[in-house]
Amino acid sequence: MASIARLPDIVANKISAGEVVQRPASAVKELIENAIDSGASRITVIIKDAGRQLVRIIDNGCGMESDDVLLSVERFATSKITGVDDLDALRTLGFRGEALASISSVSHFELKSRREGAPLGTLLRSEGGVVETPQPAQCETGTSISVRNLFFNVPARRKFLKSNATEFKHIHETVKAFVLSYPEIEWRMVNDDEELFHFRTPDVRERLSHFYGEGFGESLIEVTEENDYLSIGGYLGKPGMMARQKYDQYFFINRRLIQNRMLAQVVQQAYGNLLEERQSPFALLFLGLDPSLVDVNVHPAKLEVRFEDEKSIRSMVYPVVKRAVQTADFSPEASVALPSAQDASSQAGFPEASARRLSFSSFSGKASTTGDLFRNYQQGAFSPEASGAPPLFDSSRESRPAAEISPASMVQESLLTPSLDQPEIAGEQNPVAPDKEPKIWQLHNKYIICQIKTGLMIIDQHVAHERVLYERAIEVMNEAAPNSQQLLFPQKIDLKPWQYEVYEQVSDELYRLGFNIRPFGGLSVMIEGVPPDVRDGAEATILQDMIAEYQENAAKLRLEKRDNLAKSYSCRNAIMTGQKLGVDEMRMLIDRLFATRMPYVCPHGRPVIIRLSLGELDRMFGRT
Repeated sequence: MASIARLPDIVANKISAGEVVQRPASAVKELIENAIDSGASRITVIIKDAGRQLVRIIDNGCGMESDDVLLSVERFATSKITGVDDLDALRTLGFRGEALASISSVSHFELKSRREGAPLGTLLRSEGGVVETPQPAQCETGTSISVRNLFFNVPARRKFLKSNATEFKHIHETVKAFVLSYPEIEWRMVNDDEELFHFRTPDVRERLSHFYGEGFGESLIEVTEENDYLSIGGYLGKPGMMARQKYDQYFFINRRLIQNRMLAQVVQQAYGNLLEERQSPFALLFLGLDPSLVDVNVHPAKLEVRFEDEKSIRSMVYPVVKRAVQTADFSPEASVALPSAQDASSQAGFPEASARRLSFSSFSGKASTTGDLFRNYQQGAFSPEASGAPPLFDSSRESRPAAEISPASMVQESLLTPSLDQPEIAGEQNPVAPDKEPKIWQLHNKYIICQIKTGLMIIDQHVAHERVLYERAIEVMNEAAPNSQQLLFPQKIDLKPWQYEVYEQVSDELYRLGFNIRPFGGLSVMIEGVPPDVRDGAEATILQDMIAEYQENAAKLRLEKRDNLAKSYSCRNAIMTGQKLGVDEMRMLIDRLFATRMPYVCPHGRPVIIRLSLGELDRMFGRT
């Protein structure tokens, strides 16, 4: 007697359900894909008890006839493909013919469907895979599918479901991805009899702002690129929008949501120094290419894909994202947070302004370019005003010619000691004509504040100079054209064994950077030349600090050797907090900052610029 037996269909369906329907969110995904494939322009998602009690998807698509309704719950029955060649030209989200059979085998399943023009629709019920005879029924055009008591007959699977909060989070993320990828569809979602959203217009930015907060959608960078092989479109987020999870990255191939490590790495690498450790940028990217060049039939869940030429995809996506990131204005903007209902109730009887709190918004206002911000700065900081009261302080008297003093030769000054050239205040005003005011100041010898056309801009002088030095160091090392300034009196340094070991590792890069150093016996080296940016008298200290930071970076971060050395050099050689700058020096630093490829963050990911608009100031002072 044969020991191998064919499994009954009901058992095979339950086994298949383990791959296709892993949790309630999986059922939601499969049913929504069918609704989209049916040509629906309106889809409603109803959830109860995080999908355990009910998942219902209602669409106004083409609907099905009675015979199709019965076939729809059979395994490998589909209208999407007819032969193996169709797999190379898939234009639909579904094609395997397993979803409804799998879902109906592990739930109390009900399907209603009617084609347009038909007097009656069809009702089909199934309990744990046992299908009842279809019956005529009154229903709307389209299809309505209700999945109740999911996994009721597979207790092991039901027991391993997570908490309601976790399961609903997966459902919400699934629906959100479809809402963002199909803006032409009207979407409505109800959870436990509460309507969460109802989008009637095809505005993607409006939907993004709903999911992520007011103004989020308006601040994103739009990406558009197309060639004969690939089209790329979508949105990228500012550094302040970064999250420490991958939920906020969406990649679509021919409008199919996918998970692809290569694309995630490309975006991560394109942002580069904008990201702090373990941060991920927001991304909503749509890739379009010939279906024959991508295999979506990798796994029953259809989230994994394989590209025919992954290197070509990578080489096309990376420069598009990199260019978009480098040209956008990524400076965060300070804003005032409106009081919540709880705050308002706790402060009843007080003026409205007393309930205002200051917060930090990283995405207020529409996205602009680096050139826009620089022009804003030039027009606001140095153009004379026709009217206005004279300034309280004349910071222009602190300015000295750049030839007399440079950022590299600043003298540190105590914050408690008043400047000798600080003008005294006569009365309450300083009689300086407004057109003489340079509109740029140094705050506590630490931050540069300058007026811009739309408000003010605050710059951290240390990290700004760090960005300038970093990009210059990378450029010098890559071009192999070191610019070394020879020392009148060479300096001998005795290194520790670990320092000498690091020095030997990076000696070639140090030479490319402009350090002329030669071994001097034992663990000693002789510094004979340094890059022009190195401060006089600090050559030995800076070299030792660079070696120490290089070693620390190498232990914590995976950095390419030149990148690590450039970061160490820029950090140790930049203008320090407490160094006093003249107006001309501040102007020169800002000009050089905006000449870099990424003026908004230092090489380690810290912000360089913060903007504060007049509108936000008015809100803070209760003028609106």
